[in-house]
Amino acid sequence: MEIIENRSFDEERALYGSCGLAVRGCAFDGPADGESAFKECADIEVSGCFFNLRYPFWHDDGLKISGCEMTELCRAALWYSEDITIEDSRLHGIKALRECADVRMRGCDIVSPEFGWSVRGLEMTDCTAESEYFMMRSVGLRFTNVKFKGKYSFQYIEDSVFENCEFDTKDAFWHAKNVVVRNCAVKGEYLAWYCENVTFENCRISGTQPLCYCKGLRLVNCELLDADLCFEKSDVEAEITTHVVSIKNPLSGHICVPSVGEVIRDDENSRGKICVGKKRCA
Repeated sequence: MEIIENRSFDEERALYGSCGLAVRGCAFDGPADGESAFKECADIEVSGCFFNLRYPFWHDDGLKISGCEMTELCRAALWYSEDITIEDSRLHGIKALRECADVRMRGCDIVSPEFGWSVRGLEMTDCTAESEYFMMRSVGLRFTNVKFKGKYSFQYIEDSVFENCEFDTKDAFWHAKNVVVRNCAVKGEYLAWYCENVTFENCRISGTQPLCYCKGLRLVNCELLDADLCFEKSDVEAEITTHVVSIKNPLSGHICVPSVGEVIRDDENSRGKICVGKKRCA
């Protein structure tokens, strides 16, 4: 593997088409303001580098990125690439990850609006993230110990699992399919509307009007805090361990709850059963 160390690059396509390259302690910055430093590359290892220019990793196969900084000017950093490992790095440019596959991230800090669209297979562990429209239309996500803050996250995702995470997010999991959220804290308004086959296990959920218009929704041993107008027009099986402010017109299924402030039934199609005074459904 060829090694490049302690150099600066600012020209267009500085290392275009490279294969089998280790780049260490380099800066991609400068007056020439060139784009696409590693476009169409393969088997690239990048460590301790600084990226302040656009589109560095497009159409790459086999990337290992560690201890790097991508500034807010490093927009659209990784697109159309596969087999990617990113560790202990900062991704602070807009649209940092798009249309990629087989991605592993650990110990990273993400500040990137519209991050992660249409990704196929992403394992994210011990990361923090701030974004809007985070991970939209992605498939095969596996998140562990991720702290996220932002709006409109995880919309239209499929076949994903989230464990031991903290999400402070509005309009999350809309239209999600085949998703498990386990041992997580989820705070935000209008959670998971129009989702299908989504399960929350041992979660703490807070915010107004959660879990409406759902199909195949399951809650197992979950807390609902300050949650009102829950489950409107949803097909739901729920075991809730806390007082619920109000439940409105569940379409079908069973909801078991120790206490509820108000049950609203003003829709003749609301057939869901509500068992008050129980933590578990019979």
